Amino acid sequence: MKIKKVTISRENLELTRPYTIAYDTFTHAENLFVLLETDTGLVGIGAGSPAEDVTNESIDACEKVLKEQACLLFEGLDLVDAVSRLKTMETKMAATPAAMAAMDIALYDLMGKALDRPLVEILGRVHTAMPTSITIGIKSLDEMLAEADEYTGRGFRILKIKIGMDVDQDIERVCRLRVHISKDVRIRVDANQGYDMDQYKKFLAGTSEANLEFVEQPLHVDQTASMAGLSEDERNFSMADECLHNPADAYALLHPPRPFGSFNIKLMKCGGIALGLEIAQIARRCGIGVMWGCMDESRVSIAAALHAAFASPATRYLDLDGSLDLARDMVDEGFVIENGVMRLTDRSGIGVRILH
Repeated sequence: MKIKKVTISRENLELTRPYTIAYDTFTHAENLFVLLETDTGLVGIGAGSPAEDVTNESIDACEKVLKEQACLLFEGLDLVDAVSRLKTMETKMAATPAAMAAMDIALYDLMGKALDRPLVEILGRVHTAMPTSITIGIKSLDEMLAEADEYTGRGFRILKIKIGMDVDQDIERVCRLRVHISKDVRIRVDANQGYDMDQYKKFLAGTSEANLEFVEQPLHVDQTASMAGLSEDERNFSMADECLHNPADAYALLHPPRPFGSFNIKLMKCGGIALGLEIAQIARRCGIGVMWGCMDESRVSIAAALHAAFASPATRYLDLDGSLDLARDMVDEGFVIENGVMRLTDRSGIGVRILH
């Protein structure tokens, strides 16, 4: 089976609900799509959603490298040889991990289709179902509570609250939310690097009775070393996100005293399924729990992340809501969400169906 054609396309996917985090407001998501067509009629699909503020890659740079390298590296290759080119991509596309993720996902999708098996079964299934959080951006207290009511009304039992712009307001919002919702609804928060150390300690003290799950990336990546000033419990309560891109970062974050007790793996940060699972394996060997997260992404890459998550024993949490607020997408299927619980379908590959 040979790859006879590589197609790259770019789509601007509007959000139905714009949202704000500590450093930006988002109204749409530009995604890149890769189609790998074979001489047997099978088509593998991948998608990438660059986050320039996180990985310093632009959508233009990702599109350029895909158009320059994808055809050169993969057209005309047998599928077996193409899979081995994933390692070549780590060099050729190192500066554009979202572009690398799009190719990686397309190849894994094609591999699953060639074997007529869901990808998770090829990788080695560990999990069958797991709840995901759903995210509420930074907004007024009343708006936050109304959105929380909407999501819990739809069956979601884990809310992720964006914080990091005003620590006093954050404490008030989180504490009010805890009182407002049912005790069986979990709350996790994401500061997106918005705090300094004093603000983070103030937030931890002010929300100590709110029964939070964890805090994602409280400090700027440049301040990771200062996490040593926290207690072991406080560091274990904190999760690495923006400071964790690749396996080398994962190893660096293991040096004692470990600054974080858990890792957030995103395919768009690390370059796809292969490297995501490598980070998860590092975490597993060192007793670090993993959450699989996302940007604003097509259902393509969300499904791919879920296959990887369900194939890793280190997986403890999901935060894979990135396609839920897209006004349109290029695919459907891939996974189902019922009362906030995610499951994969039994379709081959990553399970998505291309819409025409």
